[in-house]
Amino acid sequence: MGLSGRGRWAQNMGNAFGWRTIRGRMALILAVPTCLLLVMVGVAVDNQLNAYQDARDTRSQIGVSVRIQDLVHNMQTERIFTYGLLAGDNSYRTQLTRKREQVDGFRRQLRDEPLAAGAMSRFGKLDSIRTAVDSGTADRKKTQTYYTNVIGALNAADPAADKATRGDRLLRDDLAALQALAEAKEAQSQEGSLLAGVLAAGSFKGTSFLDFVEARATRLSAMGRFFELATPSQRDDVTKIFSSPVIQRLDRLENAALKANDGSRLHADPVAFARDGSLVDATLYRAQQRIDTDVQTRAKTLSDAAATALAGYIALGVLMAAALVAAAILAGRAITRPLDTLAREADGIAQRRLPEIVARIQTGELVPPEEDRGLPSSAQEITRVVAALHNVERIAVGLAAEQAVLRRNTTESLANLGRRNQGLVRRQLSLITALEQQELDPESLAELFELDHLATRMRRNAESLLVLVDERTPQISSTTASSLELVQSALGEVEQYRRVAIAEIEPRRISGRAVAELSHLLAELVENALTFSPPDEPVNVHGWGDGNEYSIAIVDHGVGMSPEDLAGANARIAGEEAFLVAPTRYLGHYVVGRLARRLGVDVLLSDTPDGGLSALVTLPARILAPDEAPPPDPRKSVSSMLNGFRAGVARAEAR
Repeated sequence: MGLSGRGRWAQNMGNAFGWRTIRGRMALILAVPTCLLLVMVGVAVDNQLNAYQDARDTRSQIGVSVRIQDLVHNMQTERIFTYGLLAGDNSYRTQLTRKREQVDGFRRQLRDEPLAAGAMSRFGKLDSIRTAVDSGTADRKKTQTYYTNVIGALNAADPAADKATRGDRLLRDDLAALQALAEAKEAQSQEGSLLAGVLAAGSFKGTSFLDFVEARATRLSAMGRFFELATPSQRDDVTKIFSSPVIQRLDRLENAALKANDGSRLHADPVAFARDGSLVDATLYRAQQRIDTDVQTRAKTLSDAAATALAGYIALGVLMAAALVAAAILAGRAITRPLDTLAREADGIAQRRLPEIVARIQTGELVPPEEDRGLPSSAQEITRVVAALHNVERIAVGLAAEQAVLRRNTTESLANLGRRNQGLVRRQLSLITALEQQELDPESLAELFELDHLATRMRRNAESLLVLVDERTPQISSTTASSLELVQSALGEVEQYRRVAIAEIEPRRISGRAVAELSHLLAELVENALTFSPPDEPVNVHGWGDGNEYSIAIVDHGVGMSPEDLAGANARIAGEEAFLVAPTRYLGHYVVGRLARRLGVDVLLSDTPDGGLSALVTLPARILAPDEAPPPDPRKSVSSMLNGFRAGVARAEAR
C-alpha cells in the first residue's frame, strides 16, 4: 500500500532530520539550548501572566471594594442616626429614613457579588432591627453591636483589605493607606454614634465612656498608619479636613467628653453635632474615594504594563524559537550544501571523469594533466576535503596512467614473446616435416609424428598468447574447408585427440579466412572438455546445419560446473572480464572469447543432460562458404546421440 503525500513528506523529513544526517545532529545539538531558552522564556511568560492576572484581579476587586465602602459609609451614617434616635432625639428620624433607602440601594448592588456574600448574609436581621428601633423597643447596646458587626464584616469582606500585590510597593502602600483610612473612618463613626447617644442622654451611662475611649484610640492609631503610608497629596487632602472649623468644634466636644468621665452632664447641640459629624464623615469618604481613584489608576497602569510585558515576552519567545530554528536550518544548509556539492563532485569523478580518463589512457592517448580547479568558498574543513579529493583524483589518474603503461608494456612483451615462440615453432615444424620426409623407419616416423603433434600444440599456445594480447597472426587464405576438415584440424592441436569421437558431422564449407581461427577456437574447447572429463570417457563432437547458420557441439561427460561457475565461464567467453585479473586456469575461456568476437560467432556453455558440460558454437552465415559438393540426402538423419544433444541444449536454453 503506497504512502500518501503527507506520509511521504513525513518520511522525507524523517530521513532529512534523522540522527544519521548532519542536519539532524545539528538540530539535536541546537535543540538543547533552544529548550533551555524556551523554558526560561516560559518562566518569564508565566511570571508576567501571573502579574497580569494579579493586576486584572486587583482592578476588578477594587471596583467591588468601592461599592462595599459606599455601603459601609451609608451604614455608618445610619448607625449614627439610629443611635441618636434610640437616645431619644426624634430629630434624627427624617434623616434616618432617607439613609435607610440609600443603604438598601447599595445592598442590592452587592447582593450577587461572590466576594461579599458572607458579609451580605448578616443583613438578614436588619429589617427586624429597624422595626425595633422605630417602635422604641430596641436595645441600644445590641443595636450598636449589630451595626458594628455588620460594618466590620463588610470591611473584612473588602477584597482590597488583604490584597497581596506582586512587588509593586506603591499599589501596596495605597491599598494599606486605604484600609487604614477605612478603619479610622469606622472608628470615627463609632465615636460619633456614641457621642450622639451621650448628648441625647445628657451623660455617659454604663460602659459608654470606655467604648468612646476605645473608639477614639482606634481612630488615632489608624490615622497614624494612614499618614505613614499615604502619598503627600493624599495626606494633604486629609490634613485639610483636620484644619477645618468643623473638626475644631468636634475636638472641643471630644475634649469635653473626655472630662465628663465622672458622669457629669455633657452640654452640646445634638443637631449641630450630627450635622458636623455627617460633614466630617462625608469629607473622609471623599478622601477615601480619591484614594480609590489613585488605586484604580495604579492598578490599570500595572495591568496595561503587565499585558504589554506579557505580549513582549510571548513575541520574544516566538522570535527566539524562530531565530533558533532559522539558525539551525541555515547552519545545516551551510554545511550540507557544500557536502552535497562535494558528493556530486566525487560522483562525477568516480562515474564520469575518471573512467573517461582511464579509457583514454588505455587507448594510448596522451592525457595532459588537469588544470587546478578553483576550490569552492566554504568552511576550511570542507575546503580541505575538496582539495584532498582533487589530490586523490590526480593520484588515481597517475596510477591509471602507470597501469596503462604497465599493461601496454606487458602486452607488448607478451606479443613479442608470442611471436618469437611462434617463429621458433614454425622453424621446428619445418625441420620435423623435413625429417619425416627423409625417414623410412616406421617406428622413427611414428616418433616424428608425435613430435610434430607436440610442436603443433606449442604453436597453438603461442597463437593463444597473441590472441590474448589482441595481436593477429597473418593467415590469409582463400581455400575453403569442410566442416569435417575443420574439426579434424582442431583435433590435431590437442593432446588426447584419440579420446575424441567425431559423431555425424553434416557437411558444410567454411570460409578460408576463418578456418585457422575457428580451428583454434574449437581446439581450446575440445581440450577443455578432455581436461575436465574422465580418461575413459570420450568427448563427442557434432555438427549440423540450422538454416543459414551452422552449429558445432562439443559434449563431455565429466564433472561439469556449478551454476555460479558456469555463469562466470560464459561471462568470460562473452568478454565481460579482463584476462589479466583472472586465474590462469581460465585463460582458455578468454582465448575463446577473443576469437569468438573476432569471427562473430556465438559460444555458449551449458550442462550436459546426463552429466558433464556441452559447448555450442554457432557459425553465422557470413563465415560459411557455398557448398562445392551436392547437398546431403535429406532422408539421412543424425544419430541418436545428436538428437539427445539437441534436446539437452533446448532444455538448457529453456532454463
